[in-house]
Amino acid sequence: MSLNIVLCEPQIPQNTGNISRTCAVVGATLHLIRPLGFEITESRVKRAGLDYWDKLDIFYYDGLDEFLRGRREEELFLFSTKATTFYSDVTYPDGAYLVFGREDAGLPEWVLERYRGRCVKLPMREDLRSLNLSNTAAVAAYEFYRQRGFPGLI
Repeated sequence: MSLNIVLCEPQIPQNTGNISRTCAVVGATLHLIRPLGFEITESRVKRAGLDYWDKLDIFYYDGLDEFLRGRREEELFLFSTKATTFYSDVTYPDGAYLVFGREDAGLPEWVLERYRGRCVKLPMREDLRSLNLSNTAAVAAYEFYRQRGFPGLI
C-alpha cells in the first residue's frame, strides 16, 4: 500500500519539514515540485523534519507538467479551497497522489480546470482563507490510512 504527498512549489520551509515528518511516520512518499521557495538543506526544513529525513522517500520535479506526465487522472486528488467535494467524501485508491499548492496561491487555475472532477477540500468557515498547509496534508494523509484501518500504524 502506498500514499504520495505532492507539494507544488512550497514556499515555507517549516511546512515542508512538518509534512516530511508526517510522510515519514505514516510511510508516505514526498514529491516536491520546483521551484521551491527555499533550499531543502535549510536548517528550518531539517529542524521541522527532525531526524526523520533518512526514513523518507523524496522525489523532485522541475515543474507541474513534469510531475503530471504519465500520471493517471484517477490517482490524483487536488486539494483546493475552491473545490466543492469534501476530502472525506472520496475513496482514495492505493497509490493515490494528494496534491497541494503553494501556501500563498494554491494550485494554478489551469490544473484545477483540467482536473476539476479530482478537486477536494477540507471543510472550514466561509470567512477564513485556509488551513495551514502542513495541517491539511496531515489530515488528508490520515484519512487515506483511516479508510484502510491504519495498516502498519500503531
